Amino acid sequence: MSLACGINPLIAAQISKSVELHDVGKAKIPSYILNKPGKLSQKEFELMKYHTLLGAEMLSGLSGDFGVIARNICAFHHEQYGGKGYCGVYADNLPLYVQIASICDVAVALLHKRVYKSAWPPIAVFKYIKSESGKQFNPMLVEIFLSLMCEQDVKDILKPEPVLN
Repeated sequence: MSLACGINPLIAAQISKSVELHDVGKAKIPSYILNKPGKLSQKEFELMKYHTLLGAEMLSGLSGDFGVIARNICAFHHEQYGGKGYCGVYADNLPLYVQIASICDVAVALLHKRVYKSAWPPIAVFKYIKSESGKQFNPMLVEIFLSLMCEQDVKDILKPEPVLN
């Protein structure tokens, strides 16, 4: 998606690697919260939201463009276009790659089963992403995301996560 947005291929490769680290801060969140099958309490949710800043802090030793990109994605991947994210930062005030990571994170999360929810069918995920255009997501990026999904086999792009025993 980064390349489709006109991002330099070398930076796009760093973004791709950085996205894999976006939830690293969850390593410092208690497992009872991460594995809770029901809705989180307000206190639990506030602690869960903190994984973004914990992740950015954990990556503070990374240098160069990769370090900056990885920390920004960790810290801001839950921010929304309309400013209603974890920190209340409007997505237009964030790098484009953070906004791309946000759409991809939501799509992958919805497509896969979690302890607190069932997997959504791809068509429902794409309808949801489209419905959040201009609210949760940058409208331009939604159009690019959806056009890329239509051009390629979605099953290959958003492969199921490996099952860990």
